[in-house]
Amino acid sequence: MSAKSRSVGAPAKGPEPLRRSKEAVKAASLAAAYELLTEAGLSGVSFDEVSRRSGVAKTTIYRYWPTRSALLFDAVMQFAPRLQTPNTGSLRGDLTALALGLAQRLQTGRWSSAMPSIIDAAERDKEVAEFQSRTHAGMMSGFSAIAARAQARGELGANFDVSELTAAIAGPLFYRRWFSRQELDDAFVRGVVERALGWDSSGHG
Repeated sequence: MSAKSRSVGAPAKGPEPLRRSKEAVKAASLAAAYELLTEAGLSGVSFDEVSRRSGVAKTTIYRYWPTRSALLFDAVMQFAPRLQTPNTGSLRGDLTALALGLAQRLQTGRWSSAMPSIIDAAERDKEVAEFQSRTHAGMMSGFSAIAARAQARGELGANFDVSELTAAIAGPLFYRRWFSRQELDDAFVRGVVERALGWDSSGHG
């Protein structure tokens, strides 16, 4: 058989495009969803946009996350900065460290810029409301851990309501970040903790 005859037939195929693993596909989708959320808020996130940015087919994204809220929850859980729960040995020290860390994240974190759009949509969409509730619970989990340790040390009673303490500290920080837009300086944050615990500015009960 001549070289010419050997060349007749189907053209040689070039290298096949690389296929991403399941883990890589999911990671790309989650990263794209989080980027869109922090750049444009909730309204900027759609399956079409996530597909366009990640390069993952929309049908594939739907296979892993049947709803936008499910996709966003996993994206936030993976990429949103998580506050480390401090362990200073005292309730006051732990709460102060946690509050200072929360204030810093509220001022510098990309996630905090997306929160107003989520809270707004949650007022009209039950699915978004569930997403907002779950992500908020994750953000505030440090307060429960601190309270549990304080109860074990005898600093708090067994029936102490940690939700009230959480609201007393996080509430003023949220107000300054999203409503009055005043600076969340260390002095203000420390004062919030003092008042929440019922101490005056000199630290006496």
